[in-house]
Amino acid sequence: MRLRDFGKPLVFLSLLLLALVLALAAACGDDDDEDTGDDGGGGAIDISGVPELEDGKLTVGSDIAYAPIEFYIEGTETPDGLDIDLAKAIAEVLGVEVEFVNSGFDGLIGALGTDDFDVVMSAMTVTEERSKVIDFVPYIDVGTGILVPAGNPNNIASIEDLCGLTVSVQVGTIQVDQLEAANESCDDEINIVTFDTNPLAVEDLRTGGADAQLADFPVTFVDAEASEGDLEVLDVQIDPAPYGIAVRKSSTALKSVLEQALDAVQASGDYASILEKWSLSDAAVD
Repeated sequence: MRLRDFGKPLVFLSLLLLALVLALAAACGDDDDEDTGDDGGGGAIDISGVPELEDGKLTVGSDIAYAPIEFYIEGTETPDGLDIDLAKAIAEVLGVEVEFVNSGFDGLIGALGTDDFDVVMSAMTVTEERSKVIDFVPYIDVGTGILVPAGNPNNIASIEDLCGLTVSVQVGTIQVDQLEAANESCDDEINIVTFDTNPLAVEDLRTGGADAQLADFPVTFVDAEASEGDLEVLDVQIDPAPYGIAVRKSSTALKSVLEQALDAVQASGDYASILEKWSLSDAAVD
C-alpha cells in the first residue's frame, strides 16, 4: 500500500535532487574557469604580442656582486637578493621562467642593445643620460651611501667633505657621476679610483688605498656589517633616485607587460614582503 502510493513521488524527488546537484556542479565549474583566467601566474596578462617572451623565458642581465640587491649565495652559483626575488615574482605573474645572466655592470646597457638579454635588473639608477638610450620601469628609490673606516678619521659628513681625499667606486655607476659633479666645486679635487666590481672598491678602502667608498646605501650598509667592525657607513643618503628595470627603446610591448606585472606584484602584497625581507621597505615606490 505505501510502496504503491509513494513510489512515484519518491522517483520524482530523486530526479529533482539529481538535477539540482548537476546544476550546482556546472555553476562551480564556471567559477573554476573564471578563477583560472584571473590567476596572476596563469595568463591574466596577455604576453602573446611580446616577442621577447615567445620562448617562455625572461632573460635578465645583472652584475651579481652587489649585496643585498643581487649576489651569489656563498659557495654556490645561486643568485639571491632583492632584484632576484622581484624578477622571479614578475616572471611568475607573466607565466614565464626567469634566467639571470651575470655580466659586468659597465657593459650591461651595451649588451642589452645587442639582445644579449631581454632586460637589465641590476640596481640601475634611472638617470636622464641613461634614459636617452633605454627605457625604465622604476621599482624602488635608493640613495648613495658613504663608507668610511671605523671611527670616520677624516670626519666626513657629506660628499663635499670628500674634496682632497681618495674615493674608491665601481666603474659605470651613478656614484662616479656624483663624484665628478662634486669635483666641480672642489678647490682640491677628489681622487676618484674606479674598480670593475663593488667588492674590489670596498677592499681598496679596507686596505687603506682609499679614504672613503661610495655605493648605493643598502650596499654600503651590508658592506659595513660584513667588515667585522673595520668600516662604517654614514647616516646620510645622497640624492635618492629610483632603480629601474631597463628595457630597449624598441621593446614597448615588453615594457607594458612588465609595468602590469609589477602592479600585480604590488597589489598581491608580494612586493611589500620582498622589500621587508631585504630591509628595504622604506625604499618602496607607489
